[in-house]
Amino acid sequence: MNTKEELVQYYHWLRQYGLNDSHSGNASIRDGQTVWMTPTGACADTLQVTDLIRCELGQPIPSQASSDAPLHLAVYEKNSNANVVLHSHGAYSVAITFNGEDYIPLDYEGQFYFEKIPVVTVDYQHYNRDSPALIAAQLATYPVAVVKGHGVYVQARTLNLAYKWTCSFELSAKTAYLARQLKN
Repeated sequence: MNTKEELVQYYHWLRQYGLNDSHSGNASIRDGQTVWMTPTGACADTLQVTDLIRCELGQPIPSQASSDAPLHLAVYEKNSNANVVLHSHGAYSVAITFNGEDYIPLDYEGQFYFEKIPVVTVDYQHYNRDSPALIAAQLATYPVAVVKGHGVYVQARTLNLAYKWTCSFELSAKTAYLARQLKN
């Protein structure tokens, strides 16, 4: 069972292992109709369980919740199997998808986990308005999706699996990036 304590630990790890900077990304877990969300402007180095924001599916979103709260809630509403959403900004994951094309892994592990990772282009001026529906639609079919030039969204049944996929995608993207450099 995913707990709020685990959510905080995994959010710390996203920062600790270079997948987010000190105040980027966000994370949530669902327990029935309740979703526990990192707050807006959360510092991954200092986040505590008591800082998490309680959201309810189908209810107004508290102002303290992450600005991505509508996206997280849309994922849960569209995909009843999703219990966790992690959002990160791994440098290789973002860089390798700047071309806007869906990511097809080259490496064995990447291919083992992902047939493809869809890349969604969202006009940054309309990100908050458009991204919830666009990303939720992708995460209803795929475990991972990327917003071009912005970051990675992962949905899973458990925090461990969402974290695994986040890390696996970043390593696959790094491997692909290095392979491209060697060809040049």
